[in-house]
Amino acid sequence: MSQKLTAEYFIYDLTPAEKERAARVESVLPALRDAAETADATGQFPPSHKELLRDAGLFGLMVPEKYGGLGGTLRDYTAATFAMGTACPSSALAYFFHNSSVSRGLLALEAVAAGKFGSDEEAATVLAFGEKVLRKMGAEGRFLGNFGSESPKSEKSAVVISTELTPTKGGWLASGVKSFGCNTGVADEYLIIGKVAGTETAAGLALFFVSADAVGVSERPSWDAIGMRATASHGVNLDNVFVPAADALTVPGAFVKMMQMSRGSLFGYQMAAAVIYLGAAKQAYDFALDFTTRMTFGDSGKPIASSPFHQELIGKMAVDMETARLWMRRQLDLEASEPPLLPKEAVVQQWRLCKGVSAECAFNVAQYAMKMCGTSNTGNRGVIARMLRDISMGLVMAFPAERGRLEAAKMIVEGEGYAVFSM
Repeated sequence: MSQKLTAEYFIYDLTPAEKERAARVESVLPALRDAAETADATGQFPPSHKELLRDAGLFGLMVPEKYGGLGGTLRDYTAATFAMGTACPSSALAYFFHNSSVSRGLLALEAVAAGKFGSDEEAATVLAFGEKVLRKMGAEGRFLGNFGSESPKSEKSAVVISTELTPTKGGWLASGVKSFGCNTGVADEYLIIGKVAGTETAAGLALFFVSADAVGVSERPSWDAIGMRATASHGVNLDNVFVPAADALTVPGAFVKMMQMSRGSLFGYQMAAAVIYLGAAKQAYDFALDFTTRMTFGDSGKPIASSPFHQELIGKMAVDMETARLWMRRQLDLEASEPPLLPKEAVVQQWRLCKGVSAECAFNVAQYAMKMCGTSNTGNRGVIARMLRDISMGLVMAFPAERGRLEAAKMIVEGEGYAVFSM
């Protein structure tokens, strides 16, 4: 393929197989880009995108081929979300949350292979659930919503889990409120983190599936967000939703043991969300450069981009673009290279720094782009306005840069680890 793929602006060294998978992503970018303005204005995930992504085979991007997927890796995942971010960051984030579900399958398989479970029965149960996740995403082409976050906050951890599974005949009854998780109302199924009723430690954490239209499942009020408006992120209410035993993974400690297999923070795939903001910054950068190159001064006929003022801004954008890209590439290498370059604790520490630096640099690019393009591009519609609002979400999504730096400093000075869940 002679034409440069969008993904190659982030990953220069794509292998032939990775280029083939990236070409599938490239094929959907025009449709994502065409729908982006309307999706932002209405705050709704375009229903047609589900079939678009399914038809391209992208729901199984990281699913092994034996389960009906494309057999990609974290490199493919980040390349895809970056490229989608250059077209429609909202769609990229919705895709990220679907695709992040693959970790619940892959890490389950890795934990079993590593002998993490004390009995054959436990191992078989974990393996069956992991394979179910992978088949749903790959062979069945199911579009998933991935729900972990809840409204209550803890000073000591990132996510509080209060959603409970109570035993009942043939399975479980699930009750709770999931405040955030993309694809509410548009996903085929939801994959949810909860806890077994009566447990008080992370050993009681559980995973379970519920159908989007199951009795007792309802959507929370739509979120009128400042940016990333078309991700369907308003969350769900669960009111005694029946979950068949086969659709729940409640083996004590299984969730934690799966997490231990991750190379990075949480499930190790968070950077595939953060790289979306780099893609959005590239969209703002490209638009600003094109706009100021085509626009000319009335007296001299020279492109506006040739003025010292604009060239100063172009230089600043180039520095911030490259700074964010290099931080993200370093994180990708740390999480994807074989053999591992650093121990997990160092990878997590690097991630706490990387996410904040990258988000702030991306937002700087959008600000400079607005200055370059002037008041004619400050309406609430258009690329500049959308990228400013979309990238602003990166300043707070998952954690702000200030919190990341603080936690990294504690890890450096005090050896204090990062707590993910509290019950």
